[in-house]
Amino acid sequence: MKRLITIAIVEDNASISEMLQSIIAMEESYLCTGVFRNGEDALKGIPELQPDVVLMDIGLPGINGIDCIKQLKPTCPRTEFLICTIYDEDEKVYQALEYGASSYILKRSKPEFLLQSIREVHDGGSPMSPDIARKLVQRFQKKENKNAAALTITPREKEVLELLSQGLFYKEASDKLGISINTLKRHIYNMYQKLQVDNKTEAINKVFGK
Repeated sequence: MKRLITIAIVEDNASISEMLQSIIAMEESYLCTGVFRNGEDALKGIPELQPDVVLMDIGLPGINGIDCIKQLKPTCPRTEFLICTIYDEDEKVYQALEYGASSYILKRSKPEFLLQSIREVHDGGSPMSPDIARKLVQRFQKKENKNAAALTITPREKEVLELLSQGLFYKEASDKLGISINTLKRHIYNMYQKLQVDNKTEAINKVFGK
């Protein structure tokens, strides 16, 4: 017989909370041990329950789900947090994962996917809704492209860009480096070509992430 996986739900919408409880009840090896309507109650109750998995909404009244996870992680080291929300904005996804969520799925997911995701996250996986997974892949690819582009510029070109990022004018930067303005401009032109950018701001963002 499979060991029971204990699950807590943090969801302010009563109908959605009931739906989640009904879905969990479909799997005999799952047991819902707690239901919370806001983050404040979850912060008090979840450490006492120490559930295996928490289904966490983001848009809660008062403290939001992401901050709730951040505060609960130290007191619930063995608990896996599975975000179950309507939000698919990039920053919410990245913040949730950064603060300790192991999984991120959308409420429009099918019940079978939710049940499977609970099992996977409990077993050490990180299931994601397909469009969330795509966002993470795209973010990784952008980061890799940025890193690759930054590696193509020379140390001197990077010095030039660093000075420009500090707000120095061309004359001030060229004097500081001991080169002519024409040489400085040539470095800038070559750098823009390598980075495939059109201005200083784009170059700074691509190399330094500022």
